[in-house]
Amino acid sequence: MLKIGLTGGIGSGKSTVASYFEDLGIQIIDSDVIARNLTNIAEPAHTAIVQKYGNKILTQEGEINRRELRAIIFSDTNEKRWLEDLIHPLIKQKILEGIAASTSPYCIVVIPLLVETGVYDLTDRILVVDSPIEKQISRTTKRDKTSEHFVIDIIKNQATREERMAVATDVIYNNGDFDQLKQGVYQQHLIYLQMLKS
Repeated sequence: MLKIGLTGGIGSGKSTVASYFEDLGIQIIDSDVIARNLTNIAEPAHTAIVQKYGNKILTQEGEINRRELRAIIFSDTNEKRWLEDLIHPLIKQKILEGIAASTSPYCIVVIPLLVETGVYDLTDRILVVDSPIEKQISRTTKRDKTSEHFVIDIIKNQATREERMAVATDVIYNNGDFDQLKQGVYQQHLIYLQMLKS
């Protein structure tokens, strides 16, 4: 099983790229979705987060307020490290289970913080979705209805474009429209299928 690690900065278009691969019949294992599920009510991570931050971290429905949690971890590296130590081993286990259960020719493992966490052992190749910072900012502010300042802070806390490109084995550039992006995904899909044949 060929395992492709898909990564990129916030607002680079990772989710859109993943959905295009999924449309082509490729199994998607998304670490963000796994992380969200791990923090659902009654899950061990949910309990640990509430024990640490109290009920103020919860929505009215009793779920983790993700925006609140993100604000805490991006403003304090110790808090970020604590959350990573809690969540990352659980995510890794779920990813391995997803890979083992995959039936598509290859699978895509979406790991937004692949470079930051250095979990290269989970993948055979690293596909970076690269996008100009201005586009990352504009996409994220529109999508999350948040301030430009907040998005810039997140980008500063992530790996740089140069750091991602240094480890990339494959790159999809997302600086055009959706049709161009879809075409880029299809071309990369054909490359992966060819690799599997040879």
